Amino acid sequence: MSNSTSVVSSLRRTRAGTRRWLLRLVWTAVSLVLVLLVAAGAGLMWLRAAAKASLPVLDGDVHTSGLVAAVTVRRDAHGVPHIDAASEQDLFFAQGYVTAQDRMWQLDAFRRNAEGELAEVMGSPLIEHDKAQRVLGFRRTAERIYAALSADEKARFEAYARGVNAYITAHQDALPPEFGLLHYKPRPWTPVDSVAIGMTMVQMLDTHWDVKLARERIAAKLNNVKLEADLYPVGSWRDHPPTGEVVDLSQPHPEPPPTTDEDDEDDRTQTQLAPMDDLHAVRAAMGLPTCAGCAPGSNNWVIAGAHTASGKPLLSDDMHLGLTEPNIWYMADLKAPGYHAAGVTLPGMPYVIAGHNEHVAWGFTALYADVQDLYVEALDGRGNYEDADGAWKPLAVDHETIRVRGGKDVTVDVQSTAHGPLLNPMLPKERRAVALKWTLYDSTLNALPLHAMNTAANWTGFSAALGTWCWPTQNVVYSDDQGHIAYHAVGKVPLRPDGPTGLPIEGHSHTSQGYIPFEQMPNAFDPPAGFLATANSRVTTKSSPQKLSLEWADPYRAERIYKTLQGRDGLKPADLLTLETDIYSEVDQEMAHRFAYAIDHAAGTDTRLRAAADLMRSWDGKLTTDSAAASLVTGTRAALWPLILEPKLGALAKDYEWSERNFAEEEIVMHNNPSWLPPGYKDWDALLTEAVRRAMNNGKAPADVSRWNYGSWHVVDIEHPLTKFLPFLRGVAGTGALPLSGDTTTVKQVGRAFGPSQRFTMDWSNVDGSTENIVLGESGNPLSAYFRDQWDDYYNGRTFALPFTPGAVAGQTRHTLRLLP
Repeated sequence: MSNSTSVVSSLRRTRAGTRRWLLRLVWTAVSLVLVLLVAAGAGLMWLRAAAKASLPVLDGDVHTSGLVAAVTVRRDAHGVPHIDAASEQDLFFAQGYVTAQDRMWQLDAFRRNAEGELAEVMGSPLIEHDKAQRVLGFRRTAERIYAALSADEKARFEAYARGVNAYITAHQDALPPEFGLLHYKPRPWTPVDSVAIGMTMVQMLDTHWDVKLARERIAAKLNNVKLEADLYPVGSWRDHPPTGEVVDLSQPHPEPPPTTDEDDEDDRTQTQLAPMDDLHAVRAAMGLPTCAGCAPGSNNWVIAGAHTASGKPLLSDDMHLGLTEPNIWYMADLKAPGYHAAGVTLPGMPYVIAGHNEHVAWGFTALYADVQDLYVEALDGRGNYEDADGAWKPLAVDHETIRVRGGKDVTVDVQSTAHGPLLNPMLPKERRAVALKWTLYDSTLNALPLHAMNTAANWTGFSAALGTWCWPTQNVVYSDDQGHIAYHAVGKVPLRPDGPTGLPIEGHSHTSQGYIPFEQMPNAFDPPAGFLATANSRVTTKSSPQKLSLEWADPYRAERIYKTLQGRDGLKPADLLTLETDIYSEVDQEMAHRFAYAIDHAAGTDTRLRAAADLMRSWDGKLTTDSAAASLVTGTRAALWPLILEPKLGALAKDYEWSERNFAEEEIVMHNNPSWLPPGYKDWDALLTEAVRRAMNNGKAPADVSRWNYGSWHVVDIEHPLTKFLPFLRGVAGTGALPLSGDTTTVKQVGRAFGPSQRFTMDWSNVDGSTENIVLGESGNPLSAYFRDQWDDYYNGRTFALPFTPGAVAGQTRHTLRLLP
């Protein structure tokens, strides 16, 4: 009896102990949750207080050293600064100061991005990025360019730097919250920092060397020139070069000119290539888009007064880039004696990049000219390389030290030949010494003609400025208050007797002989058609004296623009906004019909596939967010690439990238190319039907495929750059995932965090009615009224006027700040 009593007592004590232990555990968990909630609440309170403290002064007087005379800064209804100064020196000082008011952390992030110093404040995840920027040498290049500028140009950059530094000095205790979150303060600004930021735009728009490296591997794997040509078309029959000639759109388009990329098939097979580096990771490290079809591009067009309702020219420009918070552009109106320009500026640089002044307007798209060559260098293992004359010369070496927050410094030795830096630190699997020759590295090219463009009064002055433009290569459209319109391709493009090459170069062949003369670059002035447009596709014709590139963008946007605008009269600005936001895709509609036909003629189809076919055959080609057909077509096109590439390329299939890949796919599919039909498929109908099936499976389409709305998965999601390190910022600064219409083949060219970075239309009949808007807003501060006030207009395809004349600016003024000496 006593034993059983003892056991019972022991069990009771054990249970009581267990209950006490569980109770302590619960209280501990509750306490931890409470502590975390309190910490999170305190963190949010700090963040809000820091953001509030860093809000800029928008009204009243601010005294600051560095000015000669007072400067007036009027903010309009969207917070756009209209800066009026008595001299250019004071104007650019004020531009630097005001930009820092709204975007100081972005300025510093842009500078660190360019110069390879992000790991110093964000830690080891940014080491590879910093390594890439150090190897590519943007800081060294910026130092060279700045040293070569004229005294007047240097003075303007120095004035801008003084303005930024005046802001930094006066706001050491009220900097944007990102500085507090990362526990650092910005160092003083220098003019070289401004130039370096400009060089990142060159990197963004002119980088194609990675495609050449991938193509080399893919070509070797295919070992078939015809198959390679299928994947790498050079222009297309759909292209519309901006000649300004009247084109009969009902007639077949002329074929593109032949290429001169005549690398011999047998030579390629002799090269033993190392395992492939992850070029997607390399592109990501350089900050370049990695989504298929998201190559930086743009649309622009200009229409003579003979075809507008007002009788005056209209010009539109929307530049397609990665979308971040805050926006890559900062709108401004800058005025001083002899200078008055408005439009978008690049935070960190003086001047207006794209926009208008009192007499001329202009807009950009990327030209896609080939300005980079890769050279496989011969090294002797003792620090020397073989030069073009056969002599062995010592490699130049720059010792770079990357500071790493929370980690050890990383040292990078950047070796260079006469061609340029060896890229091997970025390509650890590459066994050969591969050097990058880039026009950016030419010490004779140092012009930054933005000031001359901003102050030009007519085409003569404007084109003279364009003639000195070095990089990036661009398509520029132009209009003026005298009724003229024009187009010119700009940038220094190597004059290669053998034409551009799409592969790394062995030895010293394919040498260039200077640069293509400005007058031989594609151009037109007051053309017969009264209309000019570009959208990154081919701009050369068979009669063009020089070949500019092997890689152009897909032709679909330019083709849609020509079909929509050419031959129309009475055009108004609203018509141009409608086109800028157009979401019809002729190629997607064409492919939809082909997929439907395949299902109709394939064996073993089920009810769901037949329902998909019915949706696609009746589709209007508009990629609206409520369209199921849009989901089916885009999903099928994505699923098709692995089906046709992997049997021939294996793991290399993921490295296939080409700016005309959509056209390549169209040609392969529409011609039922037997060379690309994989084993195991009876015919193309069977293959395309399987692609549709995989698209529905990959996309987890509902059983009722008519409910697979495009916007349920195709979204825009713009994030603050720190979100990946501080996820809670997603709810503070980002847009969140929102349904997104259009795709990479529509005039509204879009991806998840990619698309039009601004929209501009110049109307010379009503200068103050000319429109400009960016994506989110002028401010980088979430508590500012101008943080996201433009988003609703942008997302919904609306815009607004940017006042320019004194009366219009006065009528729109909401805040007035005077900067005083």
